[in-house]
Amino acid sequence: MDRVTAIFVDGVGTAAATSGVLSRLEGRIFALLYVHDGPLALDAVAAALDQSKSNISINIRGLIEWHLIRRVPVAGSRKDHYEAATNFWRVFQEIMERRFRWCVRQVLSAITDAEHALANERRDAPAFLRSRLSALRAFFTAIDVGIAAFTQGQPFDPSALKNVVPLLPASLRRRG
Repeated sequence: MDRVTAIFVDGVGTAAATSGVLSRLEGRIFALLYVHDGPLALDAVAAALDQSKSNISINIRGLIEWHLIRRVPVAGSRKDHYEAATNFWRVFQEIMERRFRWCVRQVLSAITDAEHALANERRDAPAFLRSRLSALRAFFTAIDVGIAAFTQGQPFDPSALKNVVPLLPASLRRRG
């Protein structure tokens, strides 16, 4: 692998490792396929990245699941070949929907559970606690709506974020 490709492959691998979505190796595989002119066979990817074919194969499955790479036929070859996706809009929609929206919905579920517990077990809960949960619900609901709009290719009305204001301390809201 030439120096430019190595720099790019290692850089994307490092970024992927901190993404919470992909592993370092998945990032490196994607980057290699992205800068390669044409599809590569599994053994070529393994050789370029100095990894076992089985390790590359496992990681390729994950990349296919995220729609970051796809298997493509190559005339005259019985081997599986892969190429990187180039429709980043679609890739990011998938990541937003499957990864980040799932996290947002987990928080919304936790808020709902806490609100039910308050209603059933702590009727004397301080107004502060109720307002904090309400503010958090408003924020994460707005984020959920925004992600839904993004993944469907729809515009997101930023006025929906006005519900977030209660999250700011009163001293900061007055400065606004």
